[in-house]
Amino acid sequence: MELTQETVNDLLAHLGPGDGYMYLPGDLDPRDLTNLLGGRYGAPRTLVLDGFTDPTVDESSGAALLAPFEDRAVTIRAWAYGDQWVGTGTARNTEGTEQPVLVVAHRDVRAPLAVASNQDEDDDWMERLIRLTGWAQPAQRPHVDWAEVESRLHTALPSDYKRMVETFGEGAFDGFLDLNQEPWTRLREDGLIIWAGTEHEDLYCWRADGDDPDRWPVVVRTFDGEDASFDCQAAEFVCRILTDPHHPFTMARYFDTHWFMNYAESD
Repeated sequence: MELTQETVNDLLAHLGPGDGYMYLPGDLDPRDLTNLLGGRYGAPRTLVLDGFTDPTVDESSGAALLAPFEDRAVTIRAWAYGDQWVGTGTARNTEGTEQPVLVVAHRDVRAPLAVASNQDEDDDWMERLIRLTGWAQPAQRPHVDWAEVESRLHTALPSDYKRMVETFGEGAFDGFLDLNQEPWTRLREDGLIIWAGTEHEDLYCWRADGDDPDRWPVVVRTFDGEDASFDCQAAEFVCRILTDPHHPFTMARYFDTHWFMNYAESD
């Protein structure tokens, strides 16, 4: 079997949107399939390694992927993708032979909370972002030393951004929008500080005007060097591109449900 992204599309279509799994030909290198899925979904989480299941694996981290194999899974790596878990690796079949596998399972996500165009500006956009992504894990970086970071960058930082980093940790919204763990300053000469970016090489920044960082506007520096400005904070900007199909940088056209892929949890 020649593995390409088109082949992966066909295999996933065969499994369908619900729960399903298949054993693949023994001459297929499972690492190739892992790499193809990683290129599509980002960094995976290891559920089983050399026959040992991570004891922290539960429904919120893809345990449903292991159900078809009972105790026969050898290595399984998993991705969260919208309302679906996707996994690959190897497992022993009923005859005891180890084979590559591909498995999918339903993933429960909270119903999105709509973002109205006339949203009250006093609403807590971080709480809305947590609801939108179905985030239920504890804070990922509760002990980050923001005083040290801000001293090194010679500026205070927006409070909603700091809450995003503390809440979600290192990773990407919808496996696409990478959240920087501390801002990048390479566009400082343009008055911009970068807080996130995408695989399309768009950079999400603040224009650092004024002494109150909570009033800094978001500026998108596109891959071709153009700037687009938005009069809102980072958390509101992320909420809107996740849900508004008419936003110029929308992700709502591609995903019906939204999530945050935490890279540390995927190691």
